Amino acid sequence: MEDDLDLKFKEAYKIASDLEEKLPPDVMLRLYAYYKQAVKGDRFTFNDNSDLRNAFKFNAWMQLRGMSERKAKKEYIKLVNSIIK
Repeated sequence: MEDDLDLKFKEAYKIASDLEEKLPPDVMLRLYAYYKQAVKGDRFTFNDNSDLRNAFKFNAWMQLRGMSERKAKKEYIKLVNSIIK
């Protein structure tokens, strides 16, 4: 059963996915990192295909190592709310 945090996280994800405005790269990286940490936690997977963009994304996620999935969801929601205000 989903709790209130899970529902708010899914709602924030939908809002972020539907945004039409172009966000700055640092904000996009933080959204990506919080999302990955919220969904996968510290179970990192990296495709070493020499793609610089993927390396930046992976690095942003790795910086959240040790953050709980609940905390990552809260931070993701907070970031999305700051974007839409």
